[in-house]
Amino acid sequence: MKRFFSDFSKLIKFRLTFLVVFSASVTFLIGSQVPIEGVIPGINWTNWIILIIGGFLVTSAANCFNEVIEVDLDKLMTRTKDRPMPAGHMTTGQGLVSGLVMGLLGTYLLGRLNIETGLLSVFSIFLYAFAYTPMKRKSPIAVFVGAIPGALPPLIGYVAAHGKIDQIAVILFLIQFVWQFPHFWSIAWVLDDDYKKAGFRLLPTTKRDKVSAFITFLSTLILIPVSLLPTFYGFGGYYIAGVSLLAGLIFAWLGFKLLVKMDLDSARKVMFCSFFYLPLVQLVLLFDFIAK
Repeated sequence: MKRFFSDFSKLIKFRLTFLVVFSASVTFLIGSQVPIEGVIPGINWTNWIILIIGGFLVTSAANCFNEVIEVDLDKLMTRTKDRPMPAGHMTTGQGLVSGLVMGLLGTYLLGRLNIETGLLSVFSIFLYAFAYTPMKRKSPIAVFVGAIPGALPPLIGYVAAHGKIDQIAVILFLIQFVWQFPHFWSIAWVLDDDYKKAGFRLLPTTKRDKVSAFITFLSTLILIPVSLLPTFYGFGGYYIAGVSLLAGLIFAWLGFKLLVKMDLDSARKVMFCSFFYLPLVQLVLLFDFIAK
């Protein structure tokens, strides 16, 4: 039983799935505070639970398909060779069936909230598993492609509550979209030696060089004005502006240190900062909405 839970956790990439669902659940709460025809709908907790379960299943399904496609490559990398399929604990057929069952059930649950949420979830699965995944060995453009499904969770969460894509939904998407780049590239810098074993080309120049470090630093700078858009457009207050600016400057400072030092320790600091940055900004934005 312990082996089963360990394998299942690795199959669905539990920590990644948790972060995705967290992002969607927070923006669902934000969307619940946005007026519809002058009336604030309030939080439907039943729908919130459905979103969490459906989002968990859809994200898990996308990760399953990713691992089925990359099973032979996962055998080559230290960080992935103990996943259930490359380790021989599960066949690719079992992985495929698991992904299909979770994908169909998750899409059904999200579609029950509204058709837009269901369609966005299907689009997310296909883009992640069948566009981003095969592109990882071909071009660094894969990071841009992967940033789209990576930024869809806040859009899905918001639309699940509000029912439509509006200006707020687009800005929530943009914040997470831009955040993806320093997040992805810092991870790619840290894991570059392992990634090369599978032929993955994820750094901007495919190498740990000055240009890749500069582009990573530049992406942290771009994130600062993007994260201030909620305040600029009037649905975020001073709290989110202050936190976004402070967190963004810390993020950018760490990105600058990577540019100067170009070492693994600096890249790890950028990576760990990215883990804290996004949930902090989203939670403070939620607090801003509640405080109004």
